[in-house]
Amino acid sequence: MTDLTTALKTEAGAVGFSDCRICRPTDVPEVMARLQAFVAEGRHGQMGWMAERMNWRGDPAALWPEARSVIMLAENYGPESDPLAVLSERDRGAVSVYAQGRDYHDVVKKRLKRLGRWLIDAAGTSPEIKVFVDTAPVMEKPLGQAAGLGWQGKHTNLVSRRLGSWFFLGCIFTTLDLEVDGAEVDHCGSCRKCLDVCPTGAFPAPYQLDARRCISYLTIEHSGPVDEALRPGLGNRIYGCDDCLAVCPWNKFAQAASEVKYEHKVGAPVLTDLVRLDDAAFRARFSGSPIKRIGRDRMVRNVLYAIGNAGEARLREAARPLCEDDDATVRDAARWAVTQPVD
Repeated sequence: MTDLTTALKTEAGAVGFSDCRICRPTDVPEVMARLQAFVAEGRHGQMGWMAERMNWRGDPAALWPEARSVIMLAENYGPESDPLAVLSERDRGAVSVYAQGRDYHDVVKKRLKRLGRWLIDAAGTSPEIKVFVDTAPVMEKPLGQAAGLGWQGKHTNLVSRRLGSWFFLGCIFTTLDLEVDGAEVDHCGSCRKCLDVCPTGAFPAPYQLDARRCISYLTIEHSGPVDEALRPGLGNRIYGCDDCLAVCPWNKFAQAASEVKYEHKVGAPVLTDLVRLDDAAFRARFSGSPIKRIGRDRMVRNVLYAIGNAGEARLREAARPLCEDDDATVRDAARWAVTQPVD
């Protein structure tokens, strides 16, 4: 299978992937214990799907017993400029780099299917494949490390010596017995920049994450009011957080994304524009974006926290009408925002 594996990696680059590595479904034996500990401590928060089908999530070989190889793909989405610069713009919202363009689920899955069709044709033995992009019980990051794409850094995200922190993961499970790559080793050394930069203290220890304190979780996955003690730490982050990714020294090797669909389109939206959105306007503004899935109420909640943290009277007045919003969580966020001190 050496020739096929070599051709596969060449084709992966041709269809737009930045890196392609291969491992076995059985190459991550430690995942189950780590996942069980994470859930047992409640660090998954409201993400009940982390506990559901744990036997599949913690054991890739159980997800599809016929699979013999896992093809792990990386797709670069690196920013052109420092994504943390917007954190000083108090009248604007900070949106995570990955959500600036079109929904990566759609873009990456199309590439995976195209590569999968090529593999079926090239193998000539009618192999079976299954493609996954962050929507199935698959632990992509441990598999990515096992395949050699990168290593899980102290912030638990995958880091690549070639791509830094900015890349999406996709995978193809196949019944083909392909030649595997070796696992990547940890290159974090004594660095702890990603841990120290976190505004809400979401890392209890290196290589451990408590999602309940993570801004990405709080602004995207968490429903209902955010703990008042954590709200100041959100700053003006209204969808996701890039702090721990952006400070990684390995980003010196990262390059700006070449895929036009990942070009920055959302930017740093004006908070007073977003706080006025109703459901229809929200859906229209974020059509085709991953932001759309959190819904108007959760987005406006996040915007109101940003307004409360801004310390500007003008912004606070824009929040006042939302004190009587139909949604209870939005009302709570607005009432909090208008009581925060101003400069």
